[in-house]
Amino acid sequence: MNYDEKMNKIKVAVQLYSIREDCAKDFRKALEAVANMGYDGVEFAGFYGWKADDLRDLLEDLGLEVAGAHIGVDTLMGEELRKTVEFHKALGNKNLIVPGLPENMRNSKEAWLKTARLFNEISKKVSSEGLRVGYHNHTVEFQKFNGETAFDLFFKNTNQEVIMQLDVGHVMRAGLSANDVLEIIKHYPGRLKTIHLKEYSTMDKNALIGEGEIKWKELFKLCETVGGTEWYIVEQETYKYSPMECIRIDLEKLRRMLEET
Repeated sequence: MNYDEKMNKIKVAVQLYSIREDCAKDFRKALEAVANMGYDGVEFAGFYGWKADDLRDLLEDLGLEVAGAHIGVDTLMGEELRKTVEFHKALGNKNLIVPGLPENMRNSKEAWLKTARLFNEISKKVSSEGLRVGYHNHTVEFQKFNGETAFDLFFKNTNQEVIMQLDVGHVMRAGLSANDVLEIIKHYPGRLKTIHLKEYSTMDKNALIGEGEIKWKELFKLCETVGGTEWYIVEQETYKYSPMECIRIDLEKLRRMLEET
């Protein structure tokens, strides 16, 4: 399978948090740069005052798609849910990803089980609108309660439609191994609709994709065969060059690795 065939199968986006300062300075210019690098799409982390319709027009002009958006869990509750659904349908985004929770929603086994039930309820509500809700891990999700990680408490008790957005760098920062990353994907087949590609290195805290300890070849194979993955999402939170240069190099390295697998 060549590079183009793989890219047609799983598209590549960048999480815009990676270049948040550039986005805050000139959002249009930042997205133009992303498009020129060759990314297929973007995942939002804030909208910088833009209306949904205007954002959709901008993305269409640049040839970019929406891979998803990171939003607060509060925007999915009560009256806010209707506003959120309307905004994201107008934007053309179907993946509503929560990247963290208030402490009271994650500080005990009971809290995680209650949170899982809440996500099941939200999933049912948004699915009728053609949308999906999901959860993005950091490191706190690998804290254990009675021998079971919060991550497993959550995903074992949410339905298949709740997206598991695995951040592979954070998994290893939580003390798990590169093999553990692979086992998580195997354990939850079909749940990994979008995945955050973030390097981890014990030698270089600013490592770019392909410069650390993630088992990329095995990871790509699992995404293609087990995960049900639709989007690879590059996220760079530490930098050895400018943020823009880092995400450009990340994409180049990612393309090279995909060609070699």
